[in-house]
Amino acid sequence: MCYFGKMVTVQCTKDAQFIVVVARDATLPNIDLDTISLLGDGPSCMSVDSNSAFAIYQFPVTTCGTVVAEEPGMIIYENRMTSSYEVAMGPLSAITRDSSYDLLFQCRYTATSVEALVAEVLQINDPPLSVSALGPISVQMRLGSGQCYSKGCNEADVAYNSYYMPGDYPVTRVLRDPVYVEVQLMDRTDPNLVLNLGRCWTTTSANPHSLPQWDLLIDGCPNKDDRYRSTLVPVGSGSGLDFPSHYRRFIFQMFTFVDPSSLEPQKEQVYIHCSTSVCNAGAGFSCEPNCYNRRKREVKYPAQKQADPRIVVSSGPVQMVSPTV
Repeated sequence: MCYFGKMVTVQCTKDAQFIVVVARDATLPNIDLDTISLLGDGPSCMSVDSNSAFAIYQFPVTTCGTVVAEEPGMIIYENRMTSSYEVAMGPLSAITRDSSYDLLFQCRYTATSVEALVAEVLQINDPPLSVSALGPISVQMRLGSGQCYSKGCNEADVAYNSYYMPGDYPVTRVLRDPVYVEVQLMDRTDPNLVLNLGRCWTTTSANPHSLPQWDLLIDGCPNKDDRYRSTLVPVGSGSGLDFPSHYRRFIFQMFTFVDPSSLEPQKEQVYIHCSTSVCNAGAGFSCEPNCYNRRKREVKYPAQKQADPRIVVSSGPVQMVSPTV
């Protein structure tokens, strides 16, 4: 019997049976045990038992698509266990926030012994350096790093108390982990100026025009095509900031891009980009976007005074990592 931490246990029986026990918390977010499949189909290839924590598979080593190989004095039976995941399709990319599970396992039979071997398939990428872009107005993007240290603390309330420094990048996140984004108008002291976000999106490179792309905000509002919509975080007078209208904050849940052909998760880093503009608030109108009661991808911009040209600001990379359980 081979124990692989708390994630999986593989046993090869003397009567030529695979017994595989998979834990739901083998991945973060937790794996959906109902999506697991083997190399082949058949009545014996389904789980024989399961509970809230584990699923148990037992099947003959000659079934369920098992591949057979021979080495001197040894017969090797090899199978693979994978999970399916939900893919969201956008006009310029595809992404997923579901964890993917890929497990290769073997039974090795000799004349005197039975051995089990299990290997988890991982992919590691080296992320490039972060980048930012400046234009006619000076705008800065930062990622909040505040954490809760007291009982009952809400992480969203403290996330913007501290920020990642240049040496902290790439920031690492597990799928569906929150990423706290802040965009700030710099070097202005006019309280009537309001920073507006237009489109915010992600890419896998520092170039904001590169593909693939996934929209986080459209016209300053959460992308309605995203099942896990970004959350706008109000910045009001109670924030303790001198000019709250010079800030925009939002939260999105970490994802990975998916190859459009193979639908395989690419597990690459992502860069965050936002187009920004400045609105001079006047009497009788608001510079705030109206994200409610409007048709999809349609917005009516408020009247603006002395609007600066729209520029793009970027931050990253944020690296998706497989957690250690």
